[in-house]
Amino acid sequence: MPKLAVFDFDSTLMDGETIDFLAAELGLEDEVAEITAKAMAGELDFFKSLQARVALLEGLPKVRVDEICKSLPYMNGAKESIKELKKLGYRVVCFSGGFRSATSYAADILKLDADFANILHSDNGVLSGKVGGEMMFNDSKGLMLLRLQSLLGIGIEDTLVVGDGANDLSMFKYAKTKVAFCAKDILKKEATHTIDIKDLTKVVEIVQD
Repeated sequence: MPKLAVFDFDSTLMDGETIDFLAAELGLEDEVAEITAKAMAGELDFFKSLQARVALLEGLPKVRVDEICKSLPYMNGAKESIKELKKLGYRVVCFSGGFRSATSYAADILKLDADFANILHSDNGVLSGKVGGEMMFNDSKGLMLLRLQSLLGIGIEDTLVVGDGANDLSMFKYAKTKVAFCAKDILKKEATHTIDIKDLTKVVEIVQD
């Protein structure tokens, strides 16, 4: 029977937050990181926080965005865990409240089956401070998971989700195995399993138990 594994990207498949790396280019990493932390802890509406953070990136050259997104550090065990999950019959995808500039490249490197994320709008080769896409709201990941399950004919019993922040809560509702990875307390409370070290191979151990 087919199975489905859904990973968050920032601070899960990737060791850090993509938007923090981009903001550092403009010297705004502290300001952006503060908003990110509040959003991941569930203290801010995700949509509003995303708009506020992306607005601060206005003027960043698109070519530099692509360069940064191709040099992001992947989480320890990311490649290995995806490879092993596929051997166990899982389709492995990424849901990210971040950006396709990062996830599409990562999908090739990590051998993901698909990636779903947001798109940074650019105008004349520089970021406009606007963003659009399929992962912009608190419930976006849950709604997309339901669509994938319907499309692939995979139920909750055969679904694994892995994430770290409040915007992962919605997909936790529709999976039997819910892994909070180095996560905020708000997500740990809803998890079936918790991993507190940066090693994604622990996810494979969970599904093999």
